[in-house]
Amino acid sequence: MSRLVGTVVRGLRCPIINEGDNIVDIAVETALETAKAEGYEIKDKDILTLTESIVARAQGNYATLDHIAKDVKAKFGDEPVGVIFPILSRNRFANVLRGIARGTKKVILMLSYPSDEVGNHLVDIDELDVKGVNPWTDTLTEAEFREHFGYKKHTFTGVDYIEYYKELIIAEGAEVEVIFSNNAKTIVEYTKSVLACDIHSRFRTKRHVIAAGATTVYSLDNILSESIDGSGFNAEYGLLGSNKATEDTVKLFPHTCQPVVDEIAARLKEATGKNVEVMIYGDGAFKDPVGKIWELADPVVSPAFTAGLAGTPNEVKLKYLADNNFSHLRGEELKAAISEHIKNKNEDLVGAMEAQGTTPRQLTDLIGSLSDLTSGSGDKGTPMIYIQGYFDNYTN
Repeated sequence: MSRLVGTVVRGLRCPIINEGDNIVDIAVETALETAKAEGYEIKDKDILTLTESIVARAQGNYATLDHIAKDVKAKFGDEPVGVIFPILSRNRFANVLRGIARGTKKVILMLSYPSDEVGNHLVDIDELDVKGVNPWTDTLTEAEFREHFGYKKHTFTGVDYIEYYKELIIAEGAEVEVIFSNNAKTIVEYTKSVLACDIHSRFRTKRHVIAAGATTVYSLDNILSESIDGSGFNAEYGLLGSNKATEDTVKLFPHTCQPVVDEIAARLKEATGKNVEVMIYGDGAFKDPVGKIWELADPVVSPAFTAGLAGTPNEVKLKYLADNNFSHLRGEELKAAISEHIKNKNEDLVGAMEAQGTTPRQLTDLIGSLSDLTSGSGDKGTPMIYIQGYFDNYTN
């Protein structure tokens, strides 16, 4: 009988990970024990993925609000700080904002509108048209924003983020002024000390504010890029990718990840003789078409992966071949012709008609999204994902 199943994705349950746990041992044992219990064979080109959260937890990569405040204070002194383009998130940014406010005397909070970088809306874009507001040219004060749009609560969280962020800042003893603009240069009219809080556009934002005359400019990847009084840190991403841990702490994105994936792969090779690819993943790179949220609030989908996961897929579109190249064939003849075409396809199909409609994205972004959707972010209890057959094609 011919093979009837292609790619198989399994969520693996493992122990709750705590600081000091050996994540390599746990990952290897979980993969081996699950395969034995479920009766499947570990094969070459299988993929084991681990969520960044359990790696960071094992590392104990945490920081307190005081650690954040001390780093902010050291970088900005007593100058008012322009906190620009943060995302609207209790989990991702609320504690970060509290730490920033604790380390400064005044915050000028500049929010992008109608939504933040990842699609959380302050106001529906259609309302801008009704009010005659152009988000690309118009800067609004808080009073002007309220006059136009009133008090809006987020569709999913029920939070008025303008009021919420103001309350957090004031509670930390800092003054606050809120403005709304999508032009990074606007902040220089209020202060020349700027903390860019956007994620994927941060380098461009910093270039713009420096060009406009800002004198002290940092982004979130510069905060806690090194340990403060024994805190956790991330040399590459700082506070980017952090999450709320407790009311007074954040969990940082894991650091020094490449040795982790390399050792897990080596240990699985030693135990099974098979070459299993390994990667650590954070947020998937997908966008919700209903809620309009782009999931990727981490700086990257994958901070570390083994060599076999580099690059993009090199695939042909089966239905294109069936409708064009081999439209005159049916049944076994069609199957044989397509199989032969796949076996002899070019190593680089960029620009080829037969590849149109395939997915020219990074393998790690695709596999990370698949893993994130499988593990979820709630109570499934499967922070490791085991994928088989991902690199197979119609001929396997």
